[in-house]
Amino acid sequence: MILHLSVFGLVSFAGKTTEISMNSYKEDQQFIKAAIDQANIALENGDVPIGAVIVHQNKIIAKGYNQRHKLNDPTAHAEIIAITAAAEYIGNWRLHGCTIYVTLEPCPMCAGALVLARIDRLVYGCDDPKAGAVKSLYNIVQDTRLNHRLEVTNGILADECSAILTDFFKKKRNSTDNDF
Repeated sequence: MILHLSVFGLVSFAGKTTEISMNSYKEDQQFIKAAIDQANIALENGDVPIGAVIVHQNKIIAKGYNQRHKLNDPTAHAEIIAITAAAEYIGNWRLHGCTIYVTLEPCPMCAGALVLARIDRLVYGCDDPKAGAVKSLYNIVQDTRLNHRLEVTNGILADECSAILTDFFKKKRNSTDNDF
């Protein structure tokens, strides 16, 4: 049930390939770029550069970036911060009608939070082979045993999202401050 984007503007959904509109793809790119801007804030703060934005009615209503090191809080992931801000903005913990855009495939904690927040759609940049809970290791957001499932589109600006993380960890490995 994950939508896999190809270079031809096609998506695979439940084994069927269909064409997506160029407007939808361009909107996804626009909002992933906004998530990348959030990731760059995390980078400037010395945290793992992951960013997220939540969109409702084609408008960004919440933003988040990783702040685990800044806040000394293991739950301060970009998605969690954005979900909290979106719930405050809407005035309800149920985020129906919302799409979250994230630079990296969500971890198990964040994937669970997306389900609990009843977000309709997840769009993310690059896969996370070590902790991904949407495609790589698990598929929490589409688990039929849960009471809510999300539509998923992955691979939007994947190379750009991946490069930010690769560069960050390469620099960390080469520095004396490598407590990640």
